[in-house]
Amino acid sequence: MKRLISLAVCLFTVSTLCAQTQVIAHRGFHATKNSRNNTISALIHAQDLGVYGSECDINETKDGELIVIHGPKHGPYKNVQETDYAVLRATKLDNGERVPTLDEYLVQAKKNTKTKLIIEIKSHNTPERETRVVKKILAAVKQHKMKKHVEYIAFSKHVCDELVKYAPKGTKIAYLSGNLNPQQCKDLGYTGIDYNIGVMQKNPDWIKQCHDLGLTVNIWTVNDTQRIQWCIDNGADYITTDNPIETNRLLGK
Repeated sequence: MKRLISLAVCLFTVSTLCAQTQVIAHRGFHATKNSRNNTISALIHAQDLGVYGSECDINETKDGELIVIHGPKHGPYKNVQETDYAVLRATKLDNGERVPTLDEYLVQAKKNTKTKLIIEIKSHNTPERETRVVKKILAAVKQHKMKKHVEYIAFSKHVCDELVKYAPKGTKIAYLSGNLNPQQCKDLGYTGIDYNIGVMQKNPDWIKQCHDLGLTVNIWTVNDTQRIQWCIDNGADYITTDNPIETNRLLGK
């Protein structure tokens, strides 16, 4: 009987751990000294913290370089997608780093794959360009042998649809815009939703619906203690946050 009780406790513990909400650092863990969002240092800090994932934003420059930057506006440049890479690279960021390329980011991500790279593919001005960007990103991830360690998110439905079409089977693809219900996302072949905290608090039943459909739930960008706790209490799979330390504290990590 004691063995059965011990086994039951162990199984419950494993189940609880597996179901525990995971932390994704929004644009890396940049709320540290001499760091900045979407930089190599932000990725390193996220890896050092040991969070589940580090999110980053990918844009294609005018001359076809894939860069890690939120955009489209950056400093004096109205649209990084219509600016040559050399121009963007020439300007130092406020912490002294320069805008990294996707290749540089993948090199660093590969050094510690315990922290997954969550790539947000930014919307571009035509469907044709978005398709090209999707294919180029998938090729870069394959070249760096990082397919198992990268997940994708996008506001553009076309980008998500192209990921479903071209990404390797089993790739995690989550939709960001918040205007599709869980069943619609499932029918489109997405593996999860990644919706704003305001959308999710208006539709809390979507969390259970997603789980019943086998979809994951990520909620962004959740920084204050009350909202972080709401996500945990309601069973979100992931919380994307600029405050990963507080999120870890509330999770007991």
